[in-house]
Amino acid sequence: MLKKMTMMLAVSAAAMFATTHAGMAQTKLKWAHVYETSEPFHTASVWAAQEIGKRTNGRYTVDVYPASQLGKEADINQGLSLGSVDIIISGSSFAAKSFAPIGVTYYPYTFRDSDHLLAYTKSDIFKELAKGYEDKSGHHIVAVTYYGVRQTSSNKPIKSCADLKGLKMRVPDVPAYLAMPRACGANTAPIAFAEVYLALQNGTVEAQENPLTTIEAKKFYEVQKHIVLTGHIVDHLNTVVAGALWKKLSDEDKKIFTDVAQEAAAKATAEIKQNEAKLVAFFKEKGLTVTEVDKNEFRDTVLKNVAFETFGYRKADWEKIQDVK
Repeated sequence: MLKKMTMMLAVSAAAMFATTHAGMAQTKLKWAHVYETSEPFHTASVWAAQEIGKRTNGRYTVDVYPASQLGKEADINQGLSLGSVDIIISGSSFAAKSFAPIGVTYYPYTFRDSDHLLAYTKSDIFKELAKGYEDKSGHHIVAVTYYGVRQTSSNKPIKSCADLKGLKMRVPDVPAYLAMPRACGANTAPIAFAEVYLALQNGTVEAQENPLTTIEAKKFYEVQKHIVLTGHIVDHLNTVVAGALWKKLSDEDKKIFTDVAQEAAAKATAEIKQNEAKLVAFFKEKGLTVTEVDKNEFRDTVLKNVAFETFGYRKADWEKIQDVK
């Protein structure tokens, strides 16, 4: 009898453990981005996924899918609404497809430097634009990560805006990214991020633009001869939670997700700033020519030739950002 009771208790305990364990692991989430596993965006995402699991006592488990495993950047943005992803890291240029004004941060030479960008993310104008995006898309921005200052790499020397005229240049299919190259006369091509290396290698395009950290991580320097410090966009990425998930979260869990995402963003930002500072010397060591240009000439050309209204941006928002300290 005692043996039978012991067996029944053991079976009951095992069942309870299985039920509890299943309950804890029941909510599985997908976190997607297009960056390499070596990049801070990924390592910080993995850290965040683990922290969400810990801080929710296992009620949420998060799997991170890097390097376009769940699709290109446009795909994972659509996935937020389709339910194929729950959390993504993506630029405001893609958020602007739902709410154009938030893309004003991609108008060339909007930010003075990374500190100005980070100050903007704590400002009233950021809150206003983020709310506009959420109202239109249903999705919630929980954190912002500094991505780096976008520079130009090329197989031809570039010393002035005019040197871009006729140059075959890969630029993301995002209107504001096209502003500087087109204002200077480049022939732009919207090649997917995952295909840029091959396009540079086989000569489909002669140039591209990205932060130095991305040029290093994606090894574009292997198929380019020049780094040109155009510094045309101080770039960032948003950590975005799908509206369907955000609505389900309790206030306590919303705070956990927000805190973790912001801590992860701060970790990645610090690493990116540190890495960026070292890369000019790295590219010179690899045999590339690094050229500084007159940014004022580039900026004046853009301001003269490309109106804010072209993209659906509001000049008043841009002016408020200029006033952020």
